[in-house]
Amino acid sequence: MAKRKDPDREERILMEIVVDAYGEEERAMGWYYYLQDNLQFPFPAKCASERPISPLRIGDQVSVIGMPPEDECMREMFVTIEWDKRKLAVPLAQLQALKADKETQQAVEDWHYWAGMGYEF
Repeated sequence: MAKRKDPDREERILMEIVVDAYGEEERAMGWYYYLQDNLQFPFPAKCASERPISPLRIGDQVSVIGMPPEDECMREMFVTIEWDKRKLAVPLAQLQALKADKETQQAVEDWHYWAGMGYEF
């Protein structure tokens, strides 16, 4: 099944997030700073998909408390959660924001869209 492009989201991504980004590192940093500026921490989230690199299982609810260091987000975007009395970075793509403000919800959905379309840095 072909993925449907969202013209408004495409425009926002091209003009706000990866604008003037000429390589993988610049695109990764564009995404990193966009998320850091638009996600309002903390916010509750639910695991929507399992990943081999993450301990989360579908349905697990967590508190997203921030962004990990930049160098952790050079291949995909991660967020920091509270997990088992410590802070842990997990892929944002596996989380669904719950009860988040409009700006946070849009930023999470923008990343899900980018990843879902198969775009890469």
